[in-house]
Amino acid sequence: MKRILPSILLCLVCHLCLTLPAFGKTPGEVEIGSALREAQMQGLSGPAKKLSSYRGKPLIINVWASWCGPCRAEMGSLDRLARRYGGKKFNVIGISTDDYRDRALAFLNQAKTGFSHYIDSELFMENMLGADMIPLTVLVDAQGRVLAKFYGAKQWDSQDAVDVIGKTFRIKM
Repeated sequence: MKRILPSILLCLVCHLCLTLPAFGKTPGEVEIGSALREAQMQGLSGPAKKLSSYRGKPLIINVWASWCGPCRAEMGSLDRLARRYGGKKFNVIGISTDDYRDRALAFLNQAKTGFSHYIDSELFMENMLGADMIPLTVLVDAQGRVLAKFYGAKQWDSQDAVDVIGKTFRIKM
């Protein structure tokens, strides 16, 4: 028993270290309340675009990868949210962190999302948004300030999520 207890404790500590989110920031991460910097985004489902072109209306940015199961699981709810409210109340965009463009495109062809996606091969957006874990969804106000960050898969078209979005953006949904 004396030998087993330290082994169990070591396993628990290792498990906690692997499952808890990192508390450090990514290089160049923009904090909640601060404005995002300009970025030239490489088009994945359309042409390249500057991040600033989305100013003037609230923006939901989802950071994902084709190999990420939770990212794949939440994509349908993001698409339904974008189809219901997107463009009218706010915009929705996706940022792929895939290393291989063809894999990201294959996933998008399968998912058939209606909102714009970009690929972040230089890790600029990933670092600026703080995507040390994905999926990450960032709510940005019309002036480009980060209002909230949500790590992990969510059901974005659920009434609870819609209420959070409306409250965060201070808009009636």
